[in-house]
Amino acid sequence: MIRQLSVEQVRHLRLLGQGLHPEIAEHASDIAQIVGVAGGLQAQEYPSAVLGVRARSHGMLAADVHRAREEERSIVLTWAMRGTLHLVPSADLGWLLGLLGPLFIHGSERRYRQLGLSAEVRADALEAIQEILGSRGPLTRPALAEALEARGIPVEGQAIAYLVSYAALEGAICLGPEEEGTLTYVLVDEWLKNKGTPPGKEGALGALARRYFGGFGPATRGDFAGWSGLPVEQAQGGMEAIKDELVEVEALGETAWLLKDHLERLDWQAGEAVTRLLPRYDNYLLGYGSRTFMVDEAFAKRLHPGGGVIYESAVVNGRAIGTWRKTQKKGQLEVAVELFEPVDDGLKARVEVEGHDIGRFLGQDAQVTLTGPGTYP
Repeated sequence: MIRQLSVEQVRHLRLLGQGLHPEIAEHASDIAQIVGVAGGLQAQEYPSAVLGVRARSHGMLAADVHRAREEERSIVLTWAMRGTLHLVPSADLGWLLGLLGPLFIHGSERRYRQLGLSAEVRADALEAIQEILGSRGPLTRPALAEALEARGIPVEGQAIAYLVSYAALEGAICLGPEEEGTLTYVLVDEWLKNKGTPPGKEGALGALARRYFGGFGPATRGDFAGWSGLPVEQAQGGMEAIKDELVEVEALGETAWLLKDHLERLDWQAGEAVTRLLPRYDNYLLGYGSRTFMVDEAFAKRLHPGGGVIYESAVVNGRAIGTWRKTQKKGQLEVAVELFEPVDDGLKARVEVEGHDIGRFLGQDAQVTLTGPGTYP
């Protein structure tokens, strides 16, 4: 008989899967493992991905994330799932790009043609990028574009963006160190000592399915396909490869799956409400086709207004209770939380603790304010 899960149980399991529950976060000590457990952290806004590590750890600093990426190089910033920038464990890079790179390159063929980036032009650009970075080291996008233009390669408009993502999906380059707050590009073979070894007998599809259902389960086949960017048939193939590790459940009225080992997590409980201030584009909001499990319809547009925008969220026991913003004013970090509905004083205090922890993580004192129903100036 298929087990039916309540919405509270779904939230509970997904918080655990993402490493957001204190049972996981308080024992997380390795940034590559944190990123891997989460299935990779979406990083179209790199600072948001860094804050995503804070929400999944205890006592770490933003400087630790930068050190893991730029010095230890145990995590890498590159294009991965859905052809979008992600932080992923460096040890996963080889098999991830081997699986996803050709898929997303093929999916961009029409746009390549529109930009005048034929296969021949891309091949010339790839060779040039490797030569330029090999001789000059890390370069920002404008500097790389200038060097490519000098060789007669088209870089106007979106052409340069598509050329660097193409080179990354080919496994040649990734994002390197920051120069005065701007990310640079580097050669993967020079930047990383270890790109990992090929997955075991189930192959890359199975490995990706394991990562997804471990980090996001319970989830549907469609959720997996949407998150990864795989065609549904390939997503199904990945699930078939690890079928002995998955268990079928009913979640939110749909057939869903999670890792069998994670069923026992239904018995795990936190001592108090699990309270997190999640950054923009956090995995918890992006990993599913529907967000109704975590935000009431009345407030949904305040969290994801459309156009692909996902705002920062204040989440309690997996349910959004508000949004938040951080700003820098006269050397002071301000964290402003806007609640959707009244909450008790104990919960307000936990939200304030999270706000101050963002300041600690960033190496600053934070001023935290709460506005909205049930709050007073």
